[in-house]
Amino acid sequence: MKRERRIKIIATLGPASSTPEMCAKLFAAGVDVFRINMSHTQRETLPEKVAMLRALEGQFRRPVGILADLQGPKLRVGAFGGDGGVTLENGARFTLDSDPTPGTVKRVHLPHPEILTALEPGHTLILDDGKLRLVVEKASETQAVTRVVVGGRLSSRKGVSLPDTTIAVSAMTEKDRSDAEAAAEAGVDWIALSFVQRPEDMADLRKIVRGRALALAKIEKPQALNRLEEIIEASDAIMVARGDLGVEMPLEKVPGTQKRITRMSRRMGKPVVVATQMLESMITSPVPTRAEVSDVATAVFEGADAVMLSAESAAGQFPIEAVTMMNRIAEEVEGESVYRSILEAQRAEPEATGADAIAKASHEIADTLNLKAIAAWTSSGSTAFRLARERPNSTVIALTPNRATARQLTLVWGVHSVVTKDASDVDDMASRACKFAVREKFAKLGDRIIVVAGVPFGTPGATNMVRIAFVAKEHVEKA
Repeated sequence: MKRERRIKIIATLGPASSTPEMCAKLFAAGVDVFRINMSHTQRETLPEKVAMLRALEGQFRRPVGILADLQGPKLRVGAFGGDGGVTLENGARFTLDSDPTPGTVKRVHLPHPEILTALEPGHTLILDDGKLRLVVEKASETQAVTRVVVGGRLSSRKGVSLPDTTIAVSAMTEKDRSDAEAAAEAGVDWIALSFVQRPEDMADLRKIVRGRALALAKIEKPQALNRLEEIIEASDAIMVARGDLGVEMPLEKVPGTQKRITRMSRRMGKPVVVATQMLESMITSPVPTRAEVSDVATAVFEGADAVMLSAESAAGQFPIEAVTMMNRIAEEVEGESVYRSILEAQRAEPEATGADAIAKASHEIADTLNLKAIAAWTSSGSTAFRLARERPNSTVIALTPNRATARQLTLVWGVHSVVTKDASDVDDMASRACKFAVREKFAKLGDRIIVVAGVPFGTPGATNMVRIAFVAKEHVEKA
């Protein structure tokens, strides 16, 4: 199976996409990576879901990526007495405190002492996904007295967002730690950490995963932007999670923030995913709005590695139509005459390493000669990551002996993975690269391709050779 686009599509599993038959239809429609949301998944059922998705590999003879998305800390107010809620008036005083008794129109329990400790006068609290807004006037370790700026109905256990406050607590809860261990044990390819604030949060995740999966940081808190470069450096990939980001910062700042995160991730060679509400109307409609189509197109033009569907594929009425539409948008945008010029304008200079120099040279050779494919022999996947950073006009065929590497690369822009034994020598390297380029329908008799590898073979991170290979009759026959 060959995709006709470079950007990848992630789809979330859920009630609308929980059967092997539906997952097969979604993969055929264009899904590259399936997301398992641990907020709605029991650890005990995780191996079953992973096994169901792995079965697709035999059916389609292609690697299938799996992303486990950890829930993260859910900050909520306590319970109210009476009918379970109150109405807060604009300008009123409202206190959040450590008293566990039922709340009233004057106060409510905040069962998170770490928040009360961190709050300061002037800090904003956003309740119930942005519906209510409070500003702290006085704060202590046991209570925070606030003024209601935007009032409304507040019910028991509604969410609390803190755009101005850095909480001295890890982004990982005990549930997340347990889920991360279960996900790594089940053999997922990527694990995403929610509500990352600092690079140390990603270090916590890596200690648990211990190299069994790659770590993805979800940027959904404004505090993360203060240490964005460090967080990207500490992560294997980044997600622009616009839902919570749009709650905790002014909505008009989200598009610029999305571009900033995308471009910094690309510059640092880390895959970047754009997520949340991309085709939201397709939860209940078979066609998206024009604005949603434009939103997806913007992510493609920006050179994001992947775009993600959440409720559209998990609980929507039209999951296959949503994936098909996203696939069509991506193919159309990548065929636009201005697409390449926009990508080229955003290219960053390579790092001063041999591997990055080889990646840049491969890109320029392939573009100059208008070659269809760059075949990269890679064990760890680092060669393919570097080539993808260059955003070449040629498809990157990642030839790897490691099935785990092939699966991880399903998230990376423009990479088509093939699992095969490692090359034995330079001639074998070129010959089999040509054979696979033909077999996977990226080249034909008489074409030339670029071959990138590291010598000695099988040594991770040793990319040091680039070669132009000619597709001969023998390669076509072997394919």
